[in-house]
Amino acid sequence: MPVKHKILLSACLAGYPVRYNGTDKSCTVTLLQQWRDEDRLVPHCPELAAGLATPRLSAEMVNGQGNEVLSGRAQVVESDGRDVTQPYVLAAWLALKAAQSHGCRFAIMTDGSPTCGSQHVYDGAFSGMKVSGEGVAAALLRQHGIEVFSEWQLDALQRRLDEVEEV
Repeated sequence: MPVKHKILLSACLAGYPVRYNGTDKSCTVTLLQQWRDEDRLVPHCPELAAGLATPRLSAEMVNGQGNEVLSGRAQVVESDGRDVTQPYVLAAWLALKAAQSHGCRFAIMTDGSPTCGSQHVYDGAFSGMKVSGEGVAAALLRQHGIEVFSEWQLDALQRRLDEVEEV
């Protein structure tokens, strides 16, 4: 019987109201339900795990993106200008720990988030504009060999699962 790889899932996509504004971003795609039924999904909110409150001020990365935040060359700041880099770096490490402790080879993370964004993040000017890039946790997961997908890439993730599980 082939191994069924575990998938770290942003908790907001699983319907938990943990986003900065106290809402969820529930994703009701058939593939997610299938993976839930197969007991593959590991819901996790990095920001909540790091002790950030819900709701909280919106935050964006300035002077760089996830990898630069991790290396100390960029910061995460809230909309009032307060530097919250340390809790966001902690959030990334806690996401990695959760993924590793559950044997996750893959992750589905909420795109746009300064933590979870895997394809796009906000531009750091609180202008509402998105740019190509990745958040702090997505970058750290990738650095450690975990393949990160956004909620818009579930078909691509299914293709990867088919490849590695030889379906």
